[in-house]
Amino acid sequence: MSTVLFHKENGVGYLTLNRPDKYNGFNRNMALTLQSLLDECEADDEVRCIYITGAGKGFCSGQDLSEAINPSPEQFERMVREHYNATILRLRKIEKPIIAAVNGVAAGAGANIALACDIVLANESATFIQAFSKIGLIPDSGGTFFLPRLVGMQRAAALMMTADKVSATEAVAMGMIYKCYPDEVFEAESKKTAVNLAQMPTKGIGLTKRLLNCTYSNDLEGQLDKEKEVQVEAGASADFREGVMAFLEKRKPVFKGK
Repeated sequence: MSTVLFHKENGVGYLTLNRPDKYNGFNRNMALTLQSLLDECEADDEVRCIYITGAGKGFCSGQDLSEAINPSPEQFERMVREHYNATILRLRKIEKPIIAAVNGVAAGAGANIALACDIVLANESATFIQAFSKIGLIPDSGGTFFLPRLVGMQRAAALMMTADKVSATEAVAMGMIYKCYPDEVFEAESKKTAVNLAQMPTKGIGLTKRLLNCTYSNDLEGQLDKEKEVQVEAGASADFREGVMAFLEKRKPVFKGK
C-alpha cells in the first residue's frame, strides 16, 4: 500500500497521507512520495487545486521517531533537508491553491506542513501541537517562519516552548487556521472548498500566492512595484478575458485556469 494515496476528481488532486497505524508519521518513503506527487500535481493542467489530508484518525504526527533513533549529525541534516525543507518549498512554490484538510492531530512537522499550505481547514476534534520541545528539538518545517506571522511572536513562542495543544476552534480564533467544521460535515465542506477553488481562475490565484510569498520581504513601494508587474501578467491571461466578457454579458464565467 502506498504511503500517500492520490486521485484526481473535479479538478482537484487529492493527496492522503497513508500510514494510519502511525498517525501518518513521516518516514523517508512517505516524504519522497509526497514530494513526487506534488510535482505531478504542479505539472498537470487538469489539477487546479491540491487537497492534502490524512488517513484514519489523524492528519500527521510529524516524524516517525522509529526512523530517528540516535542519528548522526549528517543523517539528521539530510533528513531535515530532504524530507521537510524540500516539502515546504514545494508547497510554497507551486502556483496553485493548496488546502490542508486537518482531520485529527497535527503535531510537530505535521502541524507545520499544514500551516505551510495556503488554506487550513480542520474538523472540530483536530488539535495542533508544536511537539518539538517535548523531545529537545526546535520547530522545523518552517514552524519558526509561519507560526509567528500567523499568531504573533508572543503566542508562537509560548506554543513552541510549552508544546500546549491548540484545539481547532482555538486555532481559528487566534488566526492560525481559516475555518473548522463539525466532524460529521468536515469532509464534505472541505472538499466543497477545494472544488470551488478548482473552478476559479487558477492563473490569478497562483500569481496571488507569488505575491503573498514576498510580502514580508518587501517594503510598501517594493510590493506595489511587484503588484504592478504581476498584475500585467494576470491581465494577459485567458481567465481575465473570460471574466470580463462574462461580467459584460451578465453570465457566469467559465474559467480554464490559463
